Amino acid sequence: MRVLLIKMSSLGDVVHALPAVSDAAAHGVTFDWVVEEAFADIPALHPAVNQVIPIAWRRWRKNLKASVAEMRTFRESIAGNTYDLVLDSQGLIKSALVTVLSRARKHGFSHTTAREPWASFFYGKGHRIATGQHAIDRQRQLFAAALGYSYDAEQLPGIGEDVQAEERNKQVFLLHGTTWATKHWPVVMWQALAEQIKAAGYEPVLTWGDEVERQRAQEITKASGAHLRDRTALKLLAPALAQCAGVIGVDSGLTHLAAALGTPTLGLYGPTDGVLTGCRGPRAQILQSAFVCAPCLSSTCRYRGAPQQWQSEEIVPPCFAQLTPAVVWQQALQLMGQS
Repeated sequence: MRVLLIKMSSLGDVVHALPAVSDAAAHGVTFDWVVEEAFADIPALHPAVNQVIPIAWRRWRKNLKASVAEMRTFRESIAGNTYDLVLDSQGLIKSALVTVLSRARKHGFSHTTAREPWASFFYGKGHRIATGQHAIDRQRQLFAAALGYSYDAEQLPGIGEDVQAEERNKQVFLLHGTTWATKHWPVVMWQALAEQIKAAGYEPVLTWGDEVERQRAQEITKASGAHLRDRTALKLLAPALAQCAGVIGVDSGLTHLAAALGTPTLGLYGPTDGVLTGCRGPRAQILQSAFVCAPCLSSTCRYRGAPQQWQSEEIVPPCFAQLTPAVVWQQALQLMGQS
């Protein structure tokens, strides 16, 4: 069966679809995948993806007139292929509109379970996939319902080679970049963690994707002696994450990617809910703050209680005061098998 998959963004959401692609591949399904151009390297990691079809909607919408030629080429790239089925696993109106470009049968979430209910009216078949579950579980259930197979929910397939501990290098990636201000683990804690990693004989490594992240990474490296990588494309960063000793990261797309690659990955969760969006993988764990108002699921901290401190430093957001560098590194060591 040849399927056109619509899962455009964001990075974490794209990664969440990979286990479902593995499930389907075990039943003989192959995919062409429509994804935002910035994330096109991620679907290409999966052997069941024959063709990645980049869409540049985020860029096109800024100047629709100047983007007409590109949009026409995109439309033709879909209309020129024959598919057995089109699956929109994003559940947004913008993703549902893409399904119209193909004549194949269209499947997606039902009106009551899609992120944007009106998206379901573009599908020939909407599947009721219960909300309140982890995003990966919902993706796997949707694929199975649309494509007509069963899978083992207890087994989470990876997307890369199974790299054993003795084959890994001594680098520990610190993935500090994320979107919401409340999801950022404090810089002073990153600095202390990097020092502990170096003292244990590992090399702490930081990445960055924009100027704000670069400045934060420089602040961490200058105080701790950690290694700051040059800005790296996803297709080059993914192999580095797959081979390193471990990853410690906040709730971000890169942390989800490291977990999916099978790398020992520890996710730090304060305002967001690890039950619903925690990083998952064969060697992934989360540390969830048990602070009084966590998880608040808010991009703005509304805590008005007594300030929370760590080593005389006020910790903002306060929910991360419980996840100290010592606690984080001890958990990471156990995960890496070096406890």
